[in-house]
Amino acid sequence: MSTEQQDTDAPADAEESSALLFGEWGTDEIEFSDASTERYITVTPIAHTMGRHADKQFKKSQISVVERLINRLMQTDENTGKKQLTISITQDAFEIIHDRTDENPVQVLVRAVEHSAPREETVRLKYGGISVPKAVDVAPQRRVDQALKFIAEGVHGDSFKTETDAADALARQLMGAADNDVDTYAVSQKEENERVAAAAR
Repeated sequence: MSTEQQDTDAPADAEESSALLFGEWGTDEIEFSDASTERYITVTPIAHTMGRHADKQFKKSQISVVERLINRLMQTDENTGKKQLTISITQDAFEIIHDRTDENPVQVLVRAVEHSAPREETVRLKYGGISVPKAVDVAPQRRVDQALKFIAEGVHGDSFKTETDAADALARQLMGAADNDVDTYAVSQKEENERVAAAAR
């Protein structure tokens, strides 16, 4: 094979690996501390896939966790459909995180999701017309879904009808959850779910 052909056949993966999220943040050296959720937390430099996996239920785990967070932040009455605005808020939040922690904000997000993902929750079983709570283990994909939901709810609660900027609220939620701070909404919700499940064993 000629040198010219080798150059033209250079893998597209090389370009993707050198790409940066929002043009600033690398995604190649992200570390995972929770083996159970690692498969379901995808990290890529793409923050907007334009609904590529929307028609397939279990393909969502292939979407970047950053885009999944952005989509979750849009799921309120005020922000439905405002993806460009939400992307801008997330980008600003990542800048704040980097300024305050000097860390890669993608790594902070991954840690926040891992620390906000409940391991147990309760379901209600009926025995002869009586509803009884029962503790169950949470599937890894649902753990990631719940973590993103808690983070988005925390951001909405901190920023809606308050003086707190949405980007600052998101940055604080992510940094708090990454530090496993129980005062952070996402971590407190995870702890509450696990406490209720422990009581229902």
